[in-house]
Amino acid sequence: MLGPYATPEKVKILEVQLGLEKPVLVRYVSWLWKLVQGDWGVSLFSGEPVLDLVSRRLLPSMVIVALSIVMTVAVAIPLGVEAAVNRDRWPDLISTTVAFLGLSIPYFVWGLIFILVFALGLHLLPTSGYVDITTDPLGGLRYAFLPSLSLTVVYVAHITRQTRSSMIDVLTSDYIRTAKAKGLSERRILYVHALRNALLPALTVIAIDVGYAFGGIVILEEVFAYPGIGRLAYSSIIHRDIPVIQICVIVIAAIFVIANLTADLLYAYLNPRIRYT
Repeated sequence: MLGPYATPEKVKILEVQLGLEKPVLVRYVSWLWKLVQGDWGVSLFSGEPVLDLVSRRLLPSMVIVALSIVMTVAVAIPLGVEAAVNRDRWPDLISTTVAFLGLSIPYFVWGLIFILVFALGLHLLPTSGYVDITTDPLGGLRYAFLPSLSLTVVYVAHITRQTRSSMIDVLTSDYIRTAKAKGLSERRILYVHALRNALLPALTVIAIDVGYAFGGIVILEEVFAYPGIGRLAYSSIIHRDIPVIQICVIVIAAIFVIANLTADLLYAYLNPRIRYT
């Protein structure tokens, strides 16, 4: 903060101002108490309150992740179901190929590919930047689409493979054979009876992917110059802005916990046999 040529006297004064002369335990308890009260400190680089910085950058990142999860579920679940129904046939081979392709290439490389194809090649979408989705929803979605698509390609591979494996197990269950014997339509058996139970393991993967998405956008947002919490964390690391880095990590960890808690609650909704004490 004082530069490489700071005198010991100035360093001592700054330590007192920051409270660094106090014992570690005292400082930690004080930091926790301020954290609970909403006093998240001040950025060492910009001097702006960390709460304002993080709250302003969180919404753009949430748009990317939410759009990515919606596209992932819309594509991966039907692909997984079709792959399970047509096991070892061409729909299964196509979904397997898509899954391996998605897993083999990192999301930030997909981002560069999509920039070359859709932005620089076809001129359909912007290469970088951001528009506030609260003031211009369509513009905000246009700028968030390519980063979201980069995450989607990777996460479709995760969810497709998990849904396929779960559906294969469920389709061999006794109650599925009973449903077929009763003369129910194949679509009703697949999407009402089988998929409801097959989704439980997939929900776990989706919840984990939400947490990984907020961690992964640290690089992805830098590729697209997208002003989210990931780019804030990256710039804070470059400038050694410790208070901002701390809060970014805490927020991402909290989102990870909330996503897993939501998955647990959905377990109970989709499968009434599950009971929590």
